[in-house]
Amino acid sequence: MQITLTIPDRLEQQLIEKASQLNLPIEILILQSLSQLFQEDEEELSKEDILNSLRIALQEVEDGKVHPIAELWDGIDV
Repeated sequence: MQITLTIPDRLEQQLIEKASQLNLPIEILILQSLSQLFQEDEEELSKEDILNSLRIALQEVEDGKVHPIAELWDGIDV
């Protein structure tokens, strides 16, 4: 699985600070936050929503908007 996130600089700084406060790698903080988000919304997603999300993700792959996860952390020093 590959995940690509584009976040504003301000949010990046907030994530770095929060990860530092919790003594966690920023990757773990992001994954835990996403996990909680999906657990809360799991029952709310319709089949149509899931298929639409998949279509968007596939289109992003075709458009070259998806990058290897190794590049996700480029420029972030924790």
